[in-house]
Amino acid sequence: MAINLKHKLKKFSDHWNPRIVGELNGQHVKLVKLKGEFVWHKHDEEDELFLVIKGSFDMHYRDRIETIKEGEFTIVPRGIEHKPVATEEVSVMLFEPASTVNTGDSGGDLTRDRLEWL
Repeated sequence: MAINLKHKLKKFSDHWNPRIVGELNGQHVKLVKLKGEFVWHKHDEEDELFLVIKGSFDMHYRDRIETIKEGEFTIVPRGIEHKPVATEEVSVMLFEPASTVNTGDSGGDLTRDRLEWL
């Protein structure tokens, strides 16, 4: 079954609230819109893949900042502190284990425990 990413992205407008669009081998495929700064956090057990569908954002690490542009992806290895920052709205696809909590070890107001399926 084909999934149209543009169609799915039109179904929501909020930021930092991932939606699940697929599942395979214990991994979730998620769509999220980013804008502004997220929180510093890490995932002790999970790697994360961020694929930029539209726009660009900066992935802050404690020792550097990487700009991820449209059509590019980055993998954040487990245990590495990071903080996504998007000056303008950016649409991102995430690949990560189903157990992954968006704020990792930080918690807080941006934590999304139960994700909506689109």
